Amino acid sequence: MSYTVFQIFNGLTFAALLFLVASGFTLIFGLMRIVNLAHGAMYLMGGYVAYVVATASHSYILGVVAAAAAVAVLGLGEQALLRFVKGAELRQVLLTLGLALMLNDAALVIFGGDTFSVPTPELLQGPLEFFGMSYPRYRLFVLAVGLIVLTLLWLLMNRTRLGALIRAGVDDAETVEAMGINIRKVFVITFMLGMALAGIAGALGGAFLSLYPTADSEILVYSLAVVIIGGRGSLAGAALGSLAVALLSTFGQVWFPELSYFVIFGPMALLLAFRPHGLFGRAT
Repeated sequence: MSYTVFQIFNGLTFAALLFLVASGFTLIFGLMRIVNLAHGAMYLMGGYVAYVVATASHSYILGVVAAAAAVAVLGLGEQALLRFVKGAELRQVLLTLGLALMLNDAALVIFGGDTFSVPTPELLQGPLEFFGMSYPRYRLFVLAVGLIVLTLLWLLMNRTRLGALIRAGVDDAETVEAMGINIRKVFVITFMLGMALAGIAGALGGAFLSLYPTADSEILVYSLAVVIIGGRGSLAGAALGSLAVALLSTFGQVWFPELSYFVIFGPMALLLAFRPHGLFGRAT
């Protein structure tokens, strides 16, 4: 496999992971108008839960399910706290940031500063040979999961009543509520869905990006870039933004390692100069 093709696959697999994190982030941001700075911490918590459960049970699938469920429950607790600062954007930012710091410190106390990796089944270990090329099986698995989740989310958003309510809530939550729809329930379901996706992403990412104390802030920075580029509340924007950020990050670290963040945020700033609401975002 040529070096360039190998890096393209690295970018695609990283994009799949970013999409899992950013899709939930952009739905929460778009529907609830909350910049959830604890989203990265939820990713990290999902990774640690998956590590503990998969190590104890020797079941990777059980670890992923436990991560999704645990982070969804954490999301319920976070949303309960956010009700006390409804409509106060600065307080919401400070609350979610404080929650992220507390979760990070709790993880540091429990797991220390060591690096951990979620154990994967033997089936996903080692390289896979195809078309004369060799590439890690697990990264291809993450890419497949990303594509499956993208398809399922598209069906949810475009073929179900819940999806219609979520899209309507993104456009005009007040009108939806005036029509007799319990928008709070929609908020709860959307929030838990976003948290579950973050937990799944943590379980998947914990196997090839590893788990360490600052992993949450790093994934949060990438997710923010994805949402800003793609546009808040847009599933297509999350997909395209994840692809753009992942490829820019991958090739930026290869070609310009000392400017790896500039390679991402430079084009992002240029894009926002012409499209302030992102590629698929709309003014509200």
